[in-house]
Amino acid sequence: MESLLFEDLKLSREMKRAIADMGFEEATPIQSLALPHILDGKDVIGQAQTGTGKTAAFGIPVLENLDASVKGVQAVILCPTRELAIQVAEEIKKLSKYKKTTVLPVYGGQPIERQIKALKRGVQIIIGTPGRVMDHIHRRTLRMDHVKMIILDEADEMLDMGFRDDIEFVLEHIPEERQMLLFSATMSPQILGITRKYQNKPEMLKVAHQELTVPEIEQIYFEVREQMKLDVLTRLIDMHNLKLALVFCNTKRRVDRLVGHLQTRGYFADGLHGDMSQNQRDRVMNKFRKGQIEILVATDVAARGIDVDDVEAVFNYDVPNNEEYYVHRIGRTGRAGRKGQAFTFVSGKEIYQLRDIQRYTKVRIEQQKIPSLREVEEVKRDLFLERLRKEIDEGDIDREIHLIERLMEEEYSSLDIAAALLKLYVGGKDDSSSQNDSKYGETGAQPGMVRFFVNVGRKQKVKAKDIVKAIGEVSGLSSTSIGRIDVLDKFSFVELPQQHAREVVGALQRKGIKGLRVNVEPANKKM
Repeated sequence: MESLLFEDLKLSREMKRAIADMGFEEATPIQSLALPHILDGKDVIGQAQTGTGKTAAFGIPVLENLDASVKGVQAVILCPTRELAIQVAEEIKKLSKYKKTTVLPVYGGQPIERQIKALKRGVQIIIGTPGRVMDHIHRRTLRMDHVKMIILDEADEMLDMGFRDDIEFVLEHIPEERQMLLFSATMSPQILGITRKYQNKPEMLKVAHQELTVPEIEQIYFEVREQMKLDVLTRLIDMHNLKLALVFCNTKRRVDRLVGHLQTRGYFADGLHGDMSQNQRDRVMNKFRKGQIEILVATDVAARGIDVDDVEAVFNYDVPNNEEYYVHRIGRTGRAGRKGQAFTFVSGKEIYQLRDIQRYTKVRIEQQKIPSLREVEEVKRDLFLERLRKEIDEGDIDREIHLIERLMEEEYSSLDIAAALLKLYVGGKDDSSSQNDSKYGETGAQPGMVRFFVNVGRKQKVKAKDIVKAIGEVSGLSSTSIGRIDVLDKFSFVELPQQHAREVVGALQRKGIKGLRVNVEPANKKM
């Protein structure tokens, strides 16, 4: 079955806003199968593994069916463990962000008096373990008169833990006119017995467990603070000299923001998400296939049609919202027998989501230290030396040999010449001092670069990517060779490699940017 977009479902405006805030665009397979039937009021049996988005599959209809004027319990969700009850409660609270809803998890190990006080104040949704829900029914602290929906989550687990009698006790106290949903990874005779006894012509829905079948992909994660993610991303791109990379974010806003940051830093980056027209998506994808875009930043929905064999690495800038998305994302690299890499950035509590992903995929994801700037530079030098060896082995360097010989006639040794060329190309410890002594003086740029003032900016509808494109067209410099770009209202700043600066500045002033004549001059450090 083709996946649904949440915007295509008949949901309230408040629910669509909450779903968008959580970063969901596309329904998971179990959600695509179950939501239309549940929203139509049918009983459902859903067979799906943990981590496939079951909570939203029943949580969205529960919230949509609530009667705000009724303060009593209208939905009961039974879970096998207190951990799952808490997790489900948190998810439903996120989904109810724009609805006035009272949700209470009830489970053993928490003082029952606190739960009783909450129930007296009025609760609309109960999420609890069978034993504690049964206890409240016995005490008459939980009235079931207004219950319209009952959900058994991970029913097989509850039966394995010996909760059958407790479950049946709860079901016997639910009004006959109600909707019953049952979700389970397996369908045992016990479960089928419960469905026959308590459900009314249920829809049987099954989602096959998707195994991870990407053995050629090296999977790594980094524990990264949110504010460091951009720096770590660019370090890894530089360090691995990536020509084609996919970066996944959980929301459209995150995509737009990250694309802007990458373009400002001079990378050939663009984005894909659900707000773009099909023509816009096709245009971006064509550029990516042709290598005109090095880094494609996308949401899960927009990435559905990506089928490019040469993607070298996938970055999970945000940990995906469910485990299946992780499998889909990293499967974009390592294609056609090639090796690929998948990097996941984990921040704070997301480490628990990553553990769920590892359980689901049955693959160990290796943790690595964030590479330092020095390590990045060392790798870049090693990559350059490897390219140098390749050029020597392939030959066809007679012209260059002639130039070296001319310098050697001036009593420069071949070792000195090679070292100087290496320093010019990849930089060295004394770059900052050589920059200070250059004809441009101190411009406030990073070592080996010169910062320039350009007299066009946002008011002229110039963006960072326009400056990168113009520099690329007039000089052939790649985006990774260009330094920081800052676009302000009436002017911009751009950092250029010192050894190419004069050539690029002259060409830019002749050719212009976006059809505009420009003046380019060294920046004052105080600017």
